[in-house]
Order: sequence, then C-alpha cells, then structure tokens
Amino acid sequence: MQIYNDYKDHADFLTVYVREAHPTDEWQMKSNVKDDVCYAQPKTLGQRVAIAKDFTARYKFPLPFGIDDMGNAAETAYAAWPERLYIIDETGHIVYRGGMGPFHYKPAEVREWLAAKYGRVKREVQTTRAATSAASARTSTTSGATSATTTIPLSAPAESKK
Repeated sequence: MQIYNDYKDHADFLTVYVREAHPTDEWQMKSNVKDDVCYAQPKTLGQRVAIAKDFTARYKFPLPFGIDDMGNAAETAYAAWPERLYIIDETGHIVYRGGMGPFHYKPAEVREWLAAKYGRVKREVQTTRAATSAASARTSTTSGATSATTTIPLSAPAESKK
C-alpha cells in the first residue's frame, strides 16, 4: 500500500482483521472462490489468527496488523465491518471517519488528510507532475515485507469535537 510507504515515518498505521466478510458458511462470493480465499467464519481466536497469517503472508501485507477479539470489540467500536478507514489523532480523538466499504472506502481521502497535516511526499509531487505532463496516470501500489500478526486489545477512542 503506497500510502503506508509514503507516510509511515509521520503516522502510525494499523490494520485490524475483524470477522470474515464473505465466509463459506454465510455469504460466500464467487470472487472468493476465484481468488482462493475461502474460509468459514472463525469460531475461535486461533482460527482468526490463522486466517490473518495466511492473508499477511499471501499478499505480503506490509502494514502492522492486529486481530479483533472474538467479542468483536474493534468491529463494534468502529463499525468496521466489512472495511473502514479511520484517522485517530495523537490525543486519541477520531479526526477522520471514512465511509463503509467497499463502496465508500476512499483511501484518497486519508492521503489528502495526511498530506494536509504532514505535507505531500516527494514521490507524490513527482507523480503529480508526471500525470500533468502525460494527461493521465494511475498511482501504483507496492508492498514490502510481511508483518507479524498479533492479537491486540482495542477500545473506542473519544470522538473529536472538531
């Protein structure tokens, strides 16, 4: 994920695996079969950890990775299912709450917030110049080494008054 590579020196990133969005025993999608990512809804934390480890290894996912507990505390606190983006400031307040994925999942909005706070990264400026010259360009996503998968406790942050 390029946004992580661009801003990891300025902000902490965390991906949290919540319950399975399209499990084989509930609402499996044809795309899951095509992509060979077919799992039953985990019933234990060990099963959830195994799925998360498969994901991080298979996709060489570079971001720090957490796993929601079986009581789904993170999912409940952040309305995180099936996917959602948040920015939580240094004081623990939510300063950006993205829309529910997949239709309102907009990493570009997170990038804009980070750029406003920390400035545009040099690569981003070069990409913008190249896009202007070429009239069109697509931002590519890259990934680095696989990160460790850990179980972390999560609690809801305070709402920002901003």
